[in-house]
Amino acid sequence: MDRRTFLKSAVAGSVAAGFAGSAFAAGYYYPVQVDQSLFAGINRAKDPAHKSGLEKSHAPVLTAPAAVKAGEPFTVDVAVGETLHVMMTNHWIGFIELSIGNEPVGKVDLTPKGYLKPKVAFTVVIPKEAAPSGKVTLVAKQQCNLHGLWEGSLDIAVS
Repeated sequence: MDRRTFLKSAVAGSVAAGFAGSAFAAGYYYPVQVDQSLFAGINRAKDPAHKSGLEKSHAPVLTAPAAVKAGEPFTVDVAVGETLHVMMTNHWIGFIELSIGNEPVGKVDLTPKGYLKPKVAFTVVIPKEAAPSGKVTLVAKQQCNLHGLWEGSLDIAVS
């Protein structure tokens, strides 16, 4: 065998071994098959009164006062799901973020361990000019590594 043939076969073998190793690693570290359609856009509870099991554990739940005064701080709690989402090394929430309409308010990144529960409290102050109609919509988003991006919202009055 000449040197050129040897190098070609060695490179081809290395590439094939690399692809096989990657496929094995993906199956080992991510053994749960995921529904790829959940990653196509933003997921929301289709019927908030009758949520599916997936929606109950993934749609963000916002808790805040029904009415607030402009310029005064208040707390917004955001929990991932009515039944709090689990945090494991193979199924976790990457972040939770809060916005007022399209304006970002805050974001918390989480680690894929069992030490944290995906529930966050944000302290928010809404200026009068941010609510000219007398109400705002709080929007929470969260990212699950297996089930994509989820969104929940809550309207509050601002006086």
